[in-house]
Amino acid sequence: MAFAVVLILLVVGSVVFHLLSPWYFTELASNWAMVDFTVDITFWVTGGVFVFVNLFMAYCVIKFRYKKGNRAKYEPENKKLEVWLTAITAVGVAAMLTPGLIVWNQFVSVPEEAHVVEAVGQQWHWTFRYPGEDGKLGEVDNERISSQNPFGIDPEDPNGQDDVVVYNPEAHIPLDKPVKLLLRSKDVLHNFTVAQFRVKMDLVPGMDTFLWLTPTKSGRFELLCEELCGIGHHTMRGAVIVDEQDDFDNWIAAQPTFAEHMATPPGDATVGAAQYAVCAACHGPQGEGVTALNAPKLSGQSEWYLKRQLDYYKNGLRGTHEDDIFGQQMIGMAATLANAAAVSNVAAYIQTFPDNPAEKTIDGDTDHGAKLYRVCAYCHGGDGLGKQALNAPRLTGMSDWYLARQLNHFKDGVRGAHLQDFYGYQMGLMGQSLHDEQAVSDIIAYINTL
Repeated sequence: MAFAVVLILLVVGSVVFHLLSPWYFTELASNWAMVDFTVDITFWVTGGVFVFVNLFMAYCVIKFRYKKGNRAKYEPENKKLEVWLTAITAVGVAAMLTPGLIVWNQFVSVPEEAHVVEAVGQQWHWTFRYPGEDGKLGEVDNERISSQNPFGIDPEDPNGQDDVVVYNPEAHIPLDKPVKLLLRSKDVLHNFTVAQFRVKMDLVPGMDTFLWLTPTKSGRFELLCEELCGIGHHTMRGAVIVDEQDDFDNWIAAQPTFAEHMATPPGDATVGAAQYAVCAACHGPQGEGVTALNAPKLSGQSEWYLKRQLDYYKNGLRGTHEDDIFGQQMIGMAATLANAAAVSNVAAYIQTFPDNPAEKTIDGDTDHGAKLYRVCAYCHGGDGLGKQALNAPRLTGMSDWYLARQLNHFKDGVRGAHLQDFYGYQMGLMGQSLHDEQAVSDIIAYINTL
């Protein structure tokens, strides 16, 4: 009897939990209501079977429980019962499979007028490419991928010259227009998922996969990777912005084409020397950093990273948090660099400085720090020299007090809170593995040994 009671309570509790639970699908924001309908049918069929089987089992336990003098009746076959079970099972399976087949037929039938967007996944971020005015994407090859050509576009293919390249994890698509997303991976398995769109698909190295949808609500939707792709899998976030057509047209017109990207001249260190004069007041004439002025060492830091951070200060992605006092100072200083060329020039000039390691100011348990750093090494490298492909800057030889401050800022949400600072947000998630100040000190002390 006790077992029967437990079964009944299990069924009642499960049904009540479902009816009262706040956890269910996100709000639908695409044309794929049929997916929700299919899942609902599957849920009701399997849920009904769950309730019936468990209640029937409880009934059997109660009705046929042991009673003194009773004997079991042996009945090896019951054709009537078998017919009913076969028929009911067939109906249930058909009810679950049929809508799925209908959805799949719709999924593989992409409207001819669909906009095309290529989404490229790699450990651990997203980038996007749109066809230009010719409506065609240029040929790509992973063997051509470099820091200057991150998409691997064939520079000899005329179709690729006007391709619009978006080298950050934020894509835009037009409202109420079908969109076909071509999916490509640079390294391992990834998965393109926006929960509100309901459709998802794997990115398979060496293959071109796709999905399509018609967005029905404007707004900002989080993009996830739902295929385990390595230690930073949970931080592989992006965003899909659904715009009204005019807003989408204005946004895409402001993005650079592949030809424009490749034609961007490198920074001029000679011109940058004059522009660096303002920076020298805090960071030192040779970028050595001045601790008393809370200015970290710049010399030896990667040019691409310096440019990105200066752009973040200029565009409000960094330094706007009320607790980031020194970041707020940098906003005003970065504003003295009038345009992208000035930013490139200053970053190029910093590359001419001698790379002398910063003074070590933090002590800690280096053995413990070495264990903690194993996670960091996946992106920043075992030598701490950074990896541009993983958007991870150099750590070795830089100002240790500054590294410690930034780790705490990431952990506390002072840095990386801006919606478009995807890499800062990644660091906020990874920084949570450092549970206290001692852990921060230990890992910085270990970095000082590299």
